[in-house]
Amino acid sequence: MNKRREATSEDGVLTRIGQAIMLHRAGDREEARNRLSALWHEIGPHGDAFHRCTLAHYMADTQDDPRDELDWDLRALEAAEGFVTERPDRGGSPPGESSVADGPGPRHPLVALRAFFPSLHLNIAADYAALDRTADARAQLLRARASVNALADGEYRQGLRDAIERLELRIDRAAGRTA
Repeated sequence: MNKRREATSEDGVLTRIGQAIMLHRAGDREEARNRLSALWHEIGPHGDAFHRCTLAHYMADTQDDPRDELDWDLRALEAAEGFVTERPDRGGSPPGESSVADGPGPRHPLVALRAFFPSLHLNIAADYAALDRTADARAQLLRARASVNALADGEYRQGLRDAIERLELRIDRAAGRTA
């Protein structure tokens, strides 16, 4: 068990996720999916929530079937929500990490996961839209909009706002509404 944990150390896991993302962006979707899948099984269902969220978030992008993409996006959201609801009650920060209130220094996974929420909800909304589940898509857009407002001003926040607006317009057009 300790060997498994060592093999999936934080730096190693994030590096391997990053390598798979680079493969996907370079056009090798299948190899990226294979590597992320192997890493998902290595981490396991009780592995680090930040790793599971990050991995599932990117695994969704490698899927060919919109239902599979939705499943992976929901796994990412589940991992993020579980971490956020369980972690604050545990006083203190993990070794080597700052707490949310510590200021400059390494980012706490809680902060990073909270920054994922608007993107997670937006992706799930897009998944539902692709599956012609308009009401579910609109509900996720509301959650995306609410969570994006919690982010600091900047390019990331504005990019998400723009993406939320584009998806909302696309859903409206598909439903026969005009803006």
